Amino acid sequence: MTTRKYRFALLLSLFILLFFALSCKKENPGPDNPVPTDPAQYETPFTEIPATSDVVMYEINERAFSVSGDFAGILPRLDSIKALGVNVIWLMPIHPIGAINSLNSPYCIKNFTEVNPEFGNLEDLRTLVREAHNRKIAVILDWVANHTSWDNPWIQNKTWYTQDAAGNIIHPAGTNWMDVADLNFDNSLMRLEMIKALKYWVLAANVDGYRCDAADYVPFSFWKQALDSLKKIPNRQLILLGEGARTDHFTAGFQTNFGWSFYDKNVGVFQNGQSAAGYLTTHQSEYNAIPAGSHRLRFTSNHDKCAWEDTPLVFFGGKNGSMAAFVVNTYLGGVPLIYNGQEVGCPVKLPFFSRSPINWTTNPDMFAAYKRIMAIRAAHPALRSGTLEYFANADIAAFKRTTATDEVLVIVNVRNAAKTFSVPTGIQNTSWTDAVSGAAVNLSSTLGLNAYEYRILIK
Repeated sequence: MTTRKYRFALLLSLFILLFFALSCKKENPGPDNPVPTDPAQYETPFTEIPATSDVVMYEINERAFSVSGDFAGILPRLDSIKALGVNVIWLMPIHPIGAINSLNSPYCIKNFTEVNPEFGNLEDLRTLVREAHNRKIAVILDWVANHTSWDNPWIQNKTWYTQDAAGNIIHPAGTNWMDVADLNFDNSLMRLEMIKALKYWVLAANVDGYRCDAADYVPFSFWKQALDSLKKIPNRQLILLGEGARTDHFTAGFQTNFGWSFYDKNVGVFQNGQSAAGYLTTHQSEYNAIPAGSHRLRFTSNHDKCAWEDTPLVFFGGKNGSMAAFVVNTYLGGVPLIYNGQEVGCPVKLPFFSRSPINWTTNPDMFAAYKRIMAIRAAHPALRSGTLEYFANADIAAFKRTTATDEVLVIVNVRNAAKTFSVPTGIQNTSWTDAVSGAAVNLSSTLGLNAYEYRILIK
């Protein structure tokens, strides 16, 4: 009798253990495998991460960047990217794309810890990162935290996703993103699995941070938890950019988020005739509410604008207008972004749901102008971190940026017609050097500017 009781108790214990194991398995990220541990650090962490104020960022749309549309196709142009003064490359999403309800969008993530075979494999990514690092360029990945594809392995864990009243998983509310399923950030297991995936690429591919997609859609508490975890990785300094405008992103740990208001102001000035005096108010409103040392990303193009709306040539009035808008955008303040193709005045919209290779032989004069503008920024600390004095004018964006040892005066005609700038009293009868031509410039009471002409004057 005692033996029977013992056997029964043993069988009952085994049954309970089996039941518990199967219950836990339902919360695993994959159908067969347990949650993996963090991989070992691959190669040596990059030690030349730029200060946030010194960042020059370059966004790569892999499908547009080369005829091959893969990581290998990026390698031949790394030196051209470096020539623009770029020190951070942002790769659009590198992960496999879902097939259910698919639009072939790279933002429809089928697996957070795999590489899209369209672009290559893990070794190809590692090679790209290594070659960028050899040129003193950091690499960050586009991270889609808000949602997954409908065939991501996580979908088996229904509680990891937002559901309607009937218990059906839904697409992100308030959007038309029908190809993706909305994640539930009330679920702690999902959060932990996503943090593991974020750590994976830093360790396994030696990447240097993330541009976080749709950051405004994701709760502050997750960003704080995730970014705190990333910052605990030993011997790493990471670049963290949020695609959004919420000021609590900086409290969560992002160094930079998007300057959408400044982009809209730039378009309003060039396309709709708004007063250039408004640049200052917009700039100040973007910076007043954020911590010292934090920055806004400033851009005249990005993958969304270029795919769904139009190119800088259209938004800002042709080649000369787009260059003038870029000078204001890049010198007034913030972290400048160059989207692949804009440096050669790519005349067509670039999709990212399909391939459309950039013709890199277009407009070599624009490429030379972009290089000059960025070289001047690199050579003058005032343009990166100097104090700002703005001179209000309806048709001229004019401002001075100053440090203790450096002074730069920027004067940009934002109109497609010749204009005369009334030089403010405080800078009349002052001597400068034209940063582009090297010619001496003595300012009197007025300065004539051709359509979309810009002058960059240094002491």
